[in-house]
Amino acid sequence: MNYLCCILCSFGAALVLTAALLPLLKRLKAGQYILSYVKEHAAKGGTPTMGGLAFIAALLVVGFCFLGTEDTTVDLVLVITAGFAVVGFLDDFLKLRRRENEGLKPYQKIIFQLAIAVVASVYCYINGLTELKIPFCGGLTVDIGPAVIPLTAFVFIATVNCVNLTDGLDGLAGGTSFACLLSFGAMFIAGGSEGEGVVALCAAGALAAFLLFNCNPALLFMGDTGSLALGGLTAALAAFTGNTLYIPLIGIMFVLSGISVIMQVIYYKRTKRRIFLMAPIHHHFQMKGHPESRIAYAYFLVTAFVGIICYIFA
Repeated sequence: MNYLCCILCSFGAALVLTAALLPLLKRLKAGQYILSYVKEHAAKGGTPTMGGLAFIAALLVVGFCFLGTEDTTVDLVLVITAGFAVVGFLDDFLKLRRRENEGLKPYQKIIFQLAIAVVASVYCYINGLTELKIPFCGGLTVDIGPAVIPLTAFVFIATVNCVNLTDGLDGLAGGTSFACLLSFGAMFIAGGSEGEGVVALCAAGALAAFLLFNCNPALLFMGDTGSLALGGLTAALAAFTGNTLYIPLIGIMFVLSGISVIMQVIYYKRTKRRIFLMAPIHHHFQMKGHPESRIAYAYFLVTAFVGIICYIFA
């Protein structure tokens, strides 16, 4: 299969869809509402959001065109991605409708996310996808049997929300996800999971086009529509190929976002003081005076570096 063709097709499709979606969102006044305590982002108020619709649509169209419906696992990956995109869309839509930065309630988000995660987890168990590849151990695997259900469900919830937390600066979640998915795509293909590899490459190609509109200063935000879908896509691809344990490695910057929030909340509740100026940690770096473009590039660079290491020594 021509992998470059997959990337270029998804890039082209996302480019056309994003260019078409942007003026439509402007006409609908689908602008992002900015939290008042993020003073550095005050000028971003009104920037169109829900841009994730474009690159997710491009991924689904190109993915099904290249892969058809012959591989049930790959089809489920695309369906799961679409499912998380729907949850994110509902959240974004409610924010716009209410004209505030609150969409779905946290418990509603978790219920929707958990429902999809459980379906994916049970699928892994029923279809014998219970072996985990141990990083840097020369292809060594361990079969965890029924334990795959709670582990996979946890990984889904953690990945989806960590990617969502990382979506706080122009190009940050998009650039980090691009490097992450490109690395996973190369690993999957080298490991014999060609279908999943093609999906990852298609997603990377679509994100590359979206980043033309999302890099600082952003013309368009992906919204929860995009960030939740990217988290679900990453978790599904890794879980269905036995690469679950590689998520905290290649997705190290997503993990950093999640852990920084957890640390901040726990420490503040105990001491009424803060570890970081603001969490997630990318806002801490921003408040330290680092420009958004530098932070986004650093996240991309670290993810790409770790991805290359994992690919070489997997």
